[in-house]
Amino acid sequence: MTTPTAPHAAAPNPHRFMPSGPLKGRIRVPGDKSISHRSIMLGALAVGETRVTGLLEGEDVLATAAAMRAMGAQVRKSGEEWLVHGVGVGGLLQPQSALDMGNSGTSTRLLMGLIASHGITATFTGDASLSQRPMGRVIEPLSQMGAQFHGSADGTLPLVMEGICPAVPIEYRLPVASAQVKSAVLLAGLNTPGITTVIEPVPTRDHSERMLRGFGAELDVEEAGEDRIITVRGDAELQPQTIEVPGDPSSAAFFVVAALLVEGSDLVIENVGLNPTRAGLFEVLRAMGGHIEELDRRDVGGEPVADLRVRHSALTGIAIDPALAPSMIDEFPVLFVAASMASGTTTTSGLDELRVKESDRLAVMAAALSGAGANITEREDGLVIEGTGGALLRGTANSRTKTHLDHRIAMSMAVAGLASSDGVEVDDTRPIATSFPNFMALLDGAAS
Repeated sequence: MTTPTAPHAAAPNPHRFMPSGPLKGRIRVPGDKSISHRSIMLGALAVGETRVTGLLEGEDVLATAAAMRAMGAQVRKSGEEWLVHGVGVGGLLQPQSALDMGNSGTSTRLLMGLIASHGITATFTGDASLSQRPMGRVIEPLSQMGAQFHGSADGTLPLVMEGICPAVPIEYRLPVASAQVKSAVLLAGLNTPGITTVIEPVPTRDHSERMLRGFGAELDVEEAGEDRIITVRGDAELQPQTIEVPGDPSSAAFFVVAALLVEGSDLVIENVGLNPTRAGLFEVLRAMGGHIEELDRRDVGGEPVADLRVRHSALTGIAIDPALAPSMIDEFPVLFVAASMASGTTTTSGLDELRVKESDRLAVMAAALSGAGANITEREDGLVIEGTGGALLRGTANSRTKTHLDHRIAMSMAVAGLASSDGVEVDDTRPIATSFPNFMALLDGAAS
């Protein structure tokens, strides 16, 4: 398998998303992206064969697979399963060429953590969007552990990274709520003698902790006041696992909001992961009046899962607690769409992190929704949205929405198009393939 092509490499692919009929039936979204990345990485560090079903086969995850293959692991698909033959902790090999991360910030930051405590050197490259994203938040703790970085002064890609073995165990308090930074330090700690500690003032998604334990790492989590203290013992020996990846709640979010907004909808989304560190959006939408019912709640591979039945609902604007932000940080773009059609005012704050995602998601969504007829006020750390009271958005009859190579902007504005009078045309749908390759087909099927 070749390294995935960056989504900006070919000509843009614009598309107009038109008003739709009710969303009906049952659908299943792709596997969780966060869990997919980690299953390949940890499988590559185990000794033996890890078997993964439900893996998200988007470009971001394939970038992770290509990188692990370049460092000695065997990663291949066999039927419906992905098989990962690992090299063991400490066994990563020197890659012979640059690691092309495409659009994937998760791949980049977590792989930097893996490499930090190995005595190898790697060059990280990425597409135009990824090359503007900050890596300094990962570089700081990994440098404390002994890794060295060479390249741009502001810590953006391309970067050359020199790992070190043995690395130095550290105690690191996260200055910002970031599951990627936390995970990078914990992954570096796997091959670092002694105890590596991460202190979280605000809990973030805990897939790394769950999966590290599942693979056999000695990992402990303690609560101390408001802090969450995570420790991992180095010189770990990971055991191969059989993993079933649940559906990605971030992908399900687009269909949940679409079904809430489009009159007459009654849609079941199967097998959605409901990890409490990821399910903030559903809590907020229910508080706004959304009818979201959990069916057959169960546990799959250590993660809570359920089928979600979503019906068209009249939504009411609310002030969203900024403490919920880490549990729904990727879902705010589509939440802004829902708020645009609610009754009353929705206020968001504490969302500085959205300005350093694949795009400045606050500015880009404010411009996109305003262009489609929504009433948006942009603030430094959030948006204030005056909803239409259930009336359709105007849409974009004679213009294209700029997505800035951001997959979540494209999909969020696709949902806005379904709930508009004139439809919404986005300037490029290619970035959607990074996280949700069958989004367009699934949307067409649900709304037909």
